[in-house]
Amino acid sequence: MYPLHILVLPVAFLLDLLFGDPAGLFHPICLIGDGISFLEKGLRALGGCQEPERYSTHPMREMVCGGILVLLMCACAYVVPFAALYVMGGAWTEAAVVLEIFWCWQLLAAHSLKKESMRVYQELSEPDLAKARVAVSMIVGRDTESLSEEGVAKATVETIAENTSDGVVAPMFYLLLLGVPGMFLYKAINTMDSMLGYKNEKYLYFGRCAARLDDAANFIPARITALLMILASPFCDADGKNAWRIFKRDRYCHASPNSAQTESVAAGALHLQLAGDAWYFGKLYEKPAIGDKDRAIEPEDIPRMDRLMYGTAFLAMVCFVLCLVIVRMGVRFIL
Repeated sequence: MYPLHILVLPVAFLLDLLFGDPAGLFHPICLIGDGISFLEKGLRALGGCQEPERYSTHPMREMVCGGILVLLMCACAYVVPFAALYVMGGAWTEAAVVLEIFWCWQLLAAHSLKKESMRVYQELSEPDLAKARVAVSMIVGRDTESLSEEGVAKATVETIAENTSDGVVAPMFYLLLLGVPGMFLYKAINTMDSMLGYKNEKYLYFGRCAARLDDAANFIPARITALLMILASPFCDADGKNAWRIFKRDRYCHASPNSAQTESVAAGALHLQLAGDAWYFGKLYEKPAIGDKDRAIEPEDIPRMDRLMYGTAFLAMVCFVLCLVIVRMGVRFIL
């Protein structure tokens, strides 16, 4: 383990904190998304399930095609950056570390999450509910056309809570396990779920493998994030004691095994009630509420949740860097 690898995460985290995503450059998530769209089109044509009238008519065939897509994307997402870093590292190790920092910077989403959520907050502060609905539609999957001001704020708080894991802590976790190629692999899994993991007619079977793999990939990171969020709460003007209480009670109040882990902490920390029924693609989905309705949700809860997200992200970064240092010291001791 080259000593400079210890610097990859803290430097990338600082760059994301200060500057956000580097603009005007090829972004790995865009390339992954393009690859998913290309493979979906080709595999649907190959399986004879590309026309809307054929959706869900051949469940096994669609699941096989979707599974092939997942295997191909995972292989590409890991092997391509691994090969690039391996070749560069053999010739110039320091340059490989710089590339790792750059990619890690691109794959951390704390700044982007805050930027998009604060855009919703600004529209609510105007107040311009129509523009706020459009802004929140950029970061959530539910129907937003009829959301009230409270509904917009709640949807934003929920997505910050969930994406504290998906967009920040989980990529750090896979960096710790598998290096920067592990971050690419995780982002491919997460993006496949975002694009294919719907329970509608088009993706019920084709996207099932992607959705299940995303559940598995997020199982440990979601729980780590929830615990770190509880620890960060007292330092972010939030109620850590209540966060722990609601987490223990409501962490499984969701169809996903992972989403309620962080949402329950957020609900308890901010004394809010989250989740509940929501509309997706014109269909109402009944979901249990998370947390107690101690007070009404307000726009100010968005920056409060952003502070909690950043506190959790910083704590995760420190913990994972310490783990890397301990591993490196252990390797040196063994060798």
